Amino acid sequence: MNLRRNRPGTKAADLWNWQENIQSLYDKQGVGRHFKYEWAFCSSRIPARIDKQLFITSTELFISMIGNDPSLIKKICEPPKEVDEAVWQYEHIRQFILELNLLVVQLQGICTTKSCPKMKATDEWLYLCASHKAPQECSAIDYMIHSLDNSTSLIHNNKNFNSRVSIPAASTKHLFSIVRRLYRLFTHTYFHHPDIFSDFEAEMHLCARFTEFAKRFKMMNQELFIIPDEALQI
Repeated sequence: MNLRRNRPGTKAADLWNWQENIQSLYDKQGVGRHFKYEWAFCSSRIPARIDKQLFITSTELFISMIGNDPSLIKKICEPPKEVDEAVWQYEHIRQFILELNLLVVQLQGICTTKSCPKMKATDEWLYLCASHKAPQECSAIDYMIHSLDNSTSLIHNNKNFNSRVSIPAASTKHLFSIVRRLYRLFTHTYFHHPDIFSDFEAEMHLCARFTEFAKRFKMMNQELFIIPDEALQI
C-alpha cells in the first residue's frame, strides 16, 4: 500500500504534496469505489476481491487535492456522497489544525507578547483564552498556541472521538467550538499582521478554505465572518 504521509524532514513547500496526482485517483476506479474500500477496511470486513493497493482514505483524498492545488477550495471542502458529513468535518478540522501551526510559525518573532499583548481583531474584538480554568486575557501568540494545543487535545480525546469512521452526534458540538476559536487566529493575523496574512494566504489559501468550510456546514454565525471575501479571493 502506498501510504501518503509527510515524512520526517519534509520541507514546508513539499508538505502534503505527494507524487501521485489526485486526478489519477479518480481515473483508476472512481472515487466512490475508493470510499467503499475505506469503510470495508475500517470495519475489518474487506472482501477478498478488493485490491488493497487502491485503498485510500477520505483524509488522503482531500489532502492530495490540497497538495495539488490548494486554491480549489470548493472542491476540497465538498464531501463525497459515501462519507458521513460529521466524519468529513472532523478530518478537515484535523488538517486545519496542522496547517494553522504553520501560520503560527510565520508569526513567531513578529507577533510577540510586547507587540500584541492581547488577542484582538481590530479594537472591536477582544478574545479571552478558554484554555484556562477561567477565561482570561492572553497575548495573541499565546492565545494561538493555547488554542491549537487545546483543539489538538480535544480532537484526539477518545471520550468524544473514539473512531474516525463514526462521530457521535453529541460530539459534533466540539467541532463547532473548535472552528469558532480557530477562526480567530485568522482574524488577528489579517487585521494586525496583514503582510504575513497575504503572503501565507497567497500560497496556502487556508483562510479561504476554512471560511468556505465553516460557511458550507454552517459552523459559525454569519456575523462572525469579519474577514472580507475580497481578501480571500472567493
